[in-house]
Parts: sequence; structure tokens; C-alpha cells
Amino acid sequence: MTKADIVNEVAKATGMEKIAVQNVVESFMESVKESLSKDKNVYLRGFGSFIVKQRAKKTARNISKNTTLVIPAHNIPAFKPAKVFMNKVKNNVK
Repeated sequence: MTKADIVNEVAKATGMEKIAVQNVVESFMESVKESLSKDKNVYLRGFGSFIVKQRAKKTARNISKNTTLVIPAHNIPAFKPAKVFMNKVKNNVK
């Protein structure tokens, strides 16, 4: 499902214009990105959490050049689904 599909589904379900729904979806995504960039997690009860995870410093190898390089510690965004969400997906066996 793409962002356009989500906009179409929400517009159909709510009766709102697609432009307005698209603005809401874009604003939501921008708010999540802004919060995570400030190290603030986003919690959506019944859906899940957008969290910031810390990756530790590690040593990697470039096989083609036969060199070693150090990748510094850094943050990455992650999504942790809620239990209700996980169970719904888990029980949808075909």
C-alpha cells in the first residue's frame, strides 16, 4: 500500500477531500520525523511506537579493498507494533 492508497482510503472512509487528507498525512509524517530527529519517541496507542534506537560502534571490513573501517555509534528510527496490531497480523494466516 502506498501513501496515495492511504489517502484514497481515508478520503473514502471520511468523506473528506483528497487534498485535505493528503495534507493531514504529510503533516503526520513530518511530525513523526521531527520528533524522532529530536530523540523523542512517538507512541500511538493500539497501533505502535516510532522509536529511536542506538546502534553501537562497530568495526567493518571492505572486502574489495581489504581494509578495515570503524562505523561510529549512531541513531536509527524503528517501529515497534502494539500487541493488538501484532496479534491481528499474526492471526491473519491464509
